[in-house]
Amino acid sequence: MYEDRIAIDPAVRHGKPIIKGTRVPLEIILGPLAGGMTIEEIVKEYDLQKEDVLAALAYAARVIACEGIAAYP
Repeated sequence: MYEDRIAIDPAVRHGKPIIKGTRVPLEIILGPLAGGMTIEEIVKEYDLQKEDVLAALAYAARVIACEGIAAYP
């Protein structure tokens, strides 16, 4: 579960979600994934575990699932 790996603390990175025990915000993981980096590359680049990257994806999926839907003209 992502709750075991994600922390949100207003005193750390302005309250952005991060990987627990690090200062790595989820946007630093998700952006490169969207840009084509592999999970293995991200793990190596940011000294994370594969489960950290998967937790970031699970968190993002949960946020999107709870987001309102709006049509764009």
